[in-house]
Amino acid sequence: MRTASLLLLLPSALLAQSIIFQHATIIDGTGRLRREASIEIRGDRIVGINFPLSRGSGTIDCRGKTIIPGIINAHGHLGVTSGTTTGPENFTPDNIAAELDQYVQYGVTAVLSLGLNHDLIYDLRAGQRKGDFAPQGAAIFTAGRGIGVPDGAPPVNLGPNQVYRPATADEARADVREMAAHNPDIVKIWVDDVGGTMPKMQPEIYQAVIEEAHANHLRVAAHIFYMADAAALVDLGVDVLAHSIRDRDVDPPLVRKMKEKGVRYVPTLELDNSFYHYADHPELLHDPFFAAALNPELKAMLSSREWRDKVHNDPAIAKDRQAFAIALRNLKAMYAGGVKIAMGTDSGATPLRIPGYAEHLEMELMRRAGLSPMDILVSATSGSAEVCGATERGTLEAGKIADFMVLEEDPLEDIRNTRKISAIWHNGLMVPIKKANP
Repeated sequence: MRTASLLLLLPSALLAQSIIFQHATIIDGTGRLRREASIEIRGDRIVGINFPLSRGSGTIDCRGKTIIPGIINAHGHLGVTSGTTTGPENFTPDNIAAELDQYVQYGVTAVLSLGLNHDLIYDLRAGQRKGDFAPQGAAIFTAGRGIGVPDGAPPVNLGPNQVYRPATADEARADVREMAAHNPDIVKIWVDDVGGTMPKMQPEIYQAVIEEAHANHLRVAAHIFYMADAAALVDLGVDVLAHSIRDRDVDPPLVRKMKEKGVRYVPTLELDNSFYHYADHPELLHDPFFAAALNPELKAMLSSREWRDKVHNDPAIAKDRQAFAIALRNLKAMYAGGVKIAMGTDSGATPLRIPGYAEHLEMELMRRAGLSPMDILVSATSGSAEVCGATERGTLEAGKIADFMVLEEDPLEDIRNTRKISAIWHNGLMVPIKKANP
């Protein structure tokens, strides 16, 4: 493990004053780039960019380094997995705090837990904002339980208090009203038949959810797979498509309609990729940046030749590879068509979608789809902040919370340079880096 010499701990008295990071390349999350620039913070806030040096301020020389906003994951899950297991017993404050800490170790400073949550999540969110729970972990945003289907999606080992499963439109409206009392950051619905193996949410149910959510001033994100479902949801006013369309290449009329309506698209390329990526690339176990994200049980599983052979012999993997290839093409089509993109990974939904590391891998996959490094960074910061409702985060601007990473090399030259982390600042405080860097 190593920490760059830049990251000398500052005296606590100095933290009450301004700190200025000088001579940096600054990518501010809006698409704007500044060279030889400075950023000033005081307390947990950004004072400004290129402010004159204040008297008594501390300075940090960032010559040759790049500063970007903290990454925001617009589609994750908290408290679902532990080790290599998935189950309701994992939804505990200690497990969630550990996940939030792992996210921030990788520069992911906020995460939207998009469903599968016990109502405890609202207490944890409130406690974090008061400083009583995991104050230096990634900031919690949540969709609460989310709304699924009786005997259908989500097909995850959950407690009955982790997802609503209404059977009628009236029940769906009542569930939304109950959720609204907790002030979720967004509402989640699952519109998917899990490869034709389970019943799918009926249109009258998801129409009721969208209408009731909007009546309660809440936005709606939909888990989808099929283009026909995506088109129907967009017509009914859904705000976010929380996964890629993966059954066929997207039609240009849908792309145009999504652009016109301002529907956000969260591709979660890592979802399908995760089923086989680590079996295909066992050499990753020797990458310190990846290995530091693994718990002992998961490391043992990924190290197993028996596990890798099982993955490669699984006939379902061919469908996952095909879905991933379609997802890449459809992300490129959405991007070319001007649809707003946000970055999400579905990390935490299964042990193979690894909090922190998954977000850096997702950005690499987005580059493979054809997005520019600048647009990837915008999607992973201000784009994701919009989905989460994280109005105080996502950009480096005066008045915003001081969440950012200092990188050793420029991610505009290679998006994988987001992994070359020199420093992480979260809520105006430097995060002690425990993980290894490449």
